[in-house]
Amino acid sequence: MPHYDLVIVGTGSGNSILGPEFADRKTAIVEKGAFGGTCLNVGCIPTKMFVYAADVAATPSVSSRYGVDERLEGVRWTDVRDRVFGRIDPIAEGGADYRKNHEDNRNVDVYQGEGRFTGTKQLRVSFPGDRPDEVLTADRFVLAAGGRPVIPDVPGLAETGYHTSDTVMRLDELPKRIVVLGGGYIAAEFAHVFASFGVAVTVVNRSGALLRQEDDDVSARFTELASKRFDVRLERKTLRARRTGGGVALDLEGPQGAETVEADLILVATGRTPNSDLLDVAATGVATTERGHVVVDAHQQTSVAGIYALGDISSPLELKHVANHEARVVRHNLAHPDERITSDHRFVPHAVFTSPQVASVGVTEREAAATGLSYVVSKQDYAGIAYGWAMEDTTGFAKLLADPSTGRLLGAHIIGPQASTVIQPLIQAMSFGLDARTMAHGQYWIHPAMPELVENALLNLPLD
Repeated sequence: MPHYDLVIVGTGSGNSILGPEFADRKTAIVEKGAFGGTCLNVGCIPTKMFVYAADVAATPSVSSRYGVDERLEGVRWTDVRDRVFGRIDPIAEGGADYRKNHEDNRNVDVYQGEGRFTGTKQLRVSFPGDRPDEVLTADRFVLAAGGRPVIPDVPGLAETGYHTSDTVMRLDELPKRIVVLGGGYIAAEFAHVFASFGVAVTVVNRSGALLRQEDDDVSARFTELASKRFDVRLERKTLRARRTGGGVALDLEGPQGAETVEADLILVATGRTPNSDLLDVAATGVATTERGHVVVDAHQQTSVAGIYALGDISSPLELKHVANHEARVVRHNLAHPDERITSDHRFVPHAVFTSPQVASVGVTEREAAATGLSYVVSKQDYAGIAYGWAMEDTTGFAKLLADPSTGRLLGAHIIGPQASTVIQPLIQAMSFGLDARTMAHGQYWIHPAMPELVENALLNLPLD
């Protein structure tokens, strides 16, 4: 039973913890899948590489509005796929090789197997094949084991050969029809990808709106636009899934009664869940929330001294930039236990890389009203700025919430072209306490660039 100074479970953001300051510590890394975690292998990076290709493929469908006639002659799916994973897979393999073989990691042992706690600071690792299990103990653990797709309890679903975001990007051929089960960011991004590549997309959602975690105005606008592009079925209960002679089918119950949706394959995109249960963290004394997230304090330490957690296994935000931030905090606190620092989750932004893009930071108007915040609202349409005229954009907008007396920004929500980039100055203003008046008047705004959307939204705020 080998004993370590430190055991890290998971090689997403957890893999970034080890630096020169840990060179003299006996360390183990446990990884059941590919090095790099969700973001590198099945999340942020490959999906955005697919989204970019989809954006290019979608260009001819709107080019005529500019007086330019284009057509899409075809999508070479396997070339699209292989461009993505031809870059990503070698990075994952290189990450594993570096930890196993580079002299910088001479005190690091890599266990490529599945870990499960069997006692206090005691982790059993099971390996594929005939290799016997090993039990590791350590003074300190870092839990960075991420999450996995939620699979809804739908009768017959398992027999359909459904896909999730973990598997659908590696298809051998492009389907003609796909049904996407879910209405969140994963569903929105993949619906855009497959529709842009010429696939007939049906989106089935149990609630009455898509992206309903966004500000209500943004969710309503996206639902409206998506319904013009995809076959969107809202307020549907999925009764069963089944195979048919030509593919698969979902039997639904909705406002108009029973109906059936048929397709070549089903993409389950109903959310993700933390892997705390697979690790059986309760066996080592670590507490979890009702949703399964590991409970951590401001230092990222769990309820057990010496056990830290970061990323999707502990954060409901489930964002790579959050995991990276938390990894830096854990790294510092492990190296400097007498000078620990805390995580800062005050102004965490996110984006949905669908079409149109969506980006958000801070509170929604729904949240502001529910918590009794004093706030004012402004909106600025892309159609109201010169660059919006260039793009012929008539649907996008920015929405800001601010404290009426101080001008302090409370929330920012954008739907439209490059929303994930356009929102960044608002994130910066909130993070550094820059009020709306100072931000709007205290700098030049390039004309006629897209950030004028932000400038005008700031100027529109009805502050005291």
